[in-house]
Amino acid sequence: MTKFELLVIGGGPAAITIAKSIQDKMKVGIIRPEEHSMIYCAMPYAIENLLPLEKTLKKDSIITNEHAELIKDKVISVDFKGKTVGTEMNGEIGYKKLIIATGANPILPPIQGHNLNNVMTFKTEKDLKKIIEMIENGLEKAVVIGAGAIGIELAQAFNERKVETHLVDMADYILPNLVDYEMIEMVQESIISSGINLHLKNKVEALKGTETVEEVVLGNKQRIQFGPLDKGSNSKLPGLVVFAIGMKPNVELFKNTSLKIERDGIVINNKMETNVEDVYAIGDCCQFISGITGEVFPGKLATNAVPMGRVLAHNLLGGDRVYPGFFNGAATKINEYFIGGTGFTENTAKKFFDIEVGYAELTTIFPVMPGAKKIRIKLIADKKTHKIVGGQIISGEPATDKIDKITMAIQYGITLEQLEDFSYSAQPYQSFFPANNLIVKAAREILKII
Repeated sequence: MTKFELLVIGGGPAAITIAKSIQDKMKVGIIRPEEHSMIYCAMPYAIENLLPLEKTLKKDSIITNEHAELIKDKVISVDFKGKTVGTEMNGEIGYKKLIIATGANPILPPIQGHNLNNVMTFKTEKDLKKIIEMIENGLEKAVVIGAGAIGIELAQAFNERKVETHLVDMADYILPNLVDYEMIEMVQESIISSGINLHLKNKVEALKGTETVEEVVLGNKQRIQFGPLDKGSNSKLPGLVVFAIGMKPNVELFKNTSLKIERDGIVINNKMETNVEDVYAIGDCCQFISGITGEVFPGKLATNAVPMGRVLAHNLLGGDRVYPGFFNGAATKINEYFIGGTGFTENTAKKFFDIEVGYAELTTIFPVMPGAKKIRIKLIADKKTHKIVGGQIISGEPATDKIDKITMAIQYGITLEQLEDFSYSAQPYQSFFPANNLIVKAAREILKII
């Protein structure tokens, strides 16, 4: 029986981070059931034909070059006492320490018709290939359920490929977990003007059809119909339904074990330790806390999984670091707009704090320079401590650098006064005039009120 000092179940960003961080300092094995690890956030752009499908597949060398052994197999059992895992093809594999990095799976709700043909979720290489094939074979209409980042990016991809596209969400507006309505209103209008049919404040009640989905029934009795399947020589595929409504931790393998699991995943402490000795968990399969409030909070992002992996690797090599929790900085692009958010939205922040908000609008470069575009910020601060608890950006240029600055302010408890004193740089092609800075201006606006 093969035995590893460190065995990882899963091959996504968290597992790759472990391989890169440990390198040859321990004998590491990584068990991955998929043929390829995916660049998930790039998948909609492969559908849109902005890049070939192959560009969404990570090379195995990203693991093997770091001196870790990659085992393409599926784990079917775990024996925590015996310190072994059972696999489909390689039998038992032993370990000294085990890391669970099994990720999360997209949710397919058990509504009527969810098991019909052409109803799916979106995460795997197989999902990506299926959608591309359907479009190339004449897909006429697609209904995307969920107006979060992935749902919107999928809807845009279908629309760009000349597929009649419907986007459905129960929320009052798009991206409700990332931004507030007044920030996204104009962007939302651009989705409609681009030709996407937007169905908000609505939900899917049922999917109808015999073998293949033929109709989507919405809560307001509206029906989106696909029409009959053309079985002729020039066959058309009338419709596809894709659910992008969220993720659930992939922990079924451990349900009947001693591992402590709650609603949002495997319970861990700030060193990624589980309740089972020598067993750790990182990434989307875990339940952990907000770095702002210390309460259990969702955080299923690759950008959370990576630092979790770094903290664990450092400690396995003798260090003593802790992971502070989720801040959930994230971004997307809708038409010509770049959107980002971090920390809490205003609606969420109100549940925990007495807050005040501030806005600022400048241009991405000197306004006298060619190509200057508008950029708008919203900062959310705790009135009591003057600390930042959330921030949002809508820009005509990429905004992740500014979102990351706001995340840093939240993570390290920077106050409005400290932001007002922030020392920044300026250059005509890279910033607004030296007389002002977007984040500083928003902080100053809040200080005028508080």
